[in-house]
Amino acid sequence: MLNPAAGRAARPRRAPPLWLGLGVLVLGLAGLASLAFGASDLRPGQVLSLLLAPNDSTESLVVQTLRLPRTVVAALAGAGLGVSGLMLQAVTRNPLADPGILGVEAGGALAILVMVVFFPAAPACLFVPAAFLGGALTASVAYSVARSVGVTPLRLALAGVAVASLVGVASRFLQLLWEQRAQGALFALSGSVAGRTWDHAAQIAPWVALGLGLSLLLSPRLNLLSLGDDVARGLGARLERDSAVVTALGVLLAAASVSVVGPVGFVGLIVPHAARALMGPDHRLSLPLAALLGAAFLVAADTAARLVDKPAETPVGLLVAAAGAPFFVLLARRVGRKA
Repeated sequence: MLNPAAGRAARPRRAPPLWLGLGVLVLGLAGLASLAFGASDLRPGQVLSLLLAPNDSTESLVVQTLRLPRTVVAALAGAGLGVSGLMLQAVTRNPLADPGILGVEAGGALAILVMVVFFPAAPACLFVPAAFLGGALTASVAYSVARSVGVTPLRLALAGVAVASLVGVASRFLQLLWEQRAQGALFALSGSVAGRTWDHAAQIAPWVALGLGLSLLLSPRLNLLSLGDDVARGLGARLERDSAVVTALGVLLAAASVSVVGPVGFVGLIVPHAARALMGPDHRLSLPLAALLGAAFLVAADTAARLVDKPAETPVGLLVAAAGAPFFVLLARRVGRKA
């Protein structure tokens, strides 16, 4: 007679490929919808035909030149933000951690604005390193503020929100004082993927690919860090070094995304919770799923943003905030009751 417990134990081994396969399918469907729907709608079959055999038609121009690079940029940025949130939540052991809530996105946006205003001749390849430095500095300030009164998940989140607000004020101050120069940064910092081209995809792709590859290699270390300081040290983790490297990777992925699409909050908050709910606490499994879900989430949100006020476009950041803000409030209430 079969042991029911053994059967239950065997099922999770089949679950990871299933969820990863579904993640790929959802991303594929979101990408197809992104290519098909907008100011002018196309049939999904027509889109697939134009992808395989481009021609000189207006529809082919729309798919190949306007929507495909935009979809690729949204997928890369979504994957980067999703994995960034997962890593930051693991290393801080804070379910409220998110690149936007911890101030990483606001710091990256301010750094890009500084580059455009004061170093207008700087090449685009420097935007990601600049956003990385800005995001890392802002997150460090937020952590220092929380640490001064005792770090708890809720205090760290509140400190991050406060610091991000101050950084946002600084960005607005620069925009007012150097209005003409700042115009060049508004497109990059709009919280949207409208108008993104293959040049933007080329700007973000190497950094996101590097960050995702390294995060997969470090996922076993991420599992140790998420267990707590004492347990991680007991299992052989070099706590300070591993924490610094994981945090740097999380900031890098967020900075790369912000450098092209601007601050799009809550992707890094919602997606990690969904990935862990489906895959469990093992980051070797939840991390690739977070990349797929993050990419699909932002691509789908961008498609919806085009359809809300068609033919005008709504910034995708507004739609994501509308979904993420209630999620954050519910999560904060739950964390507050546990604290």
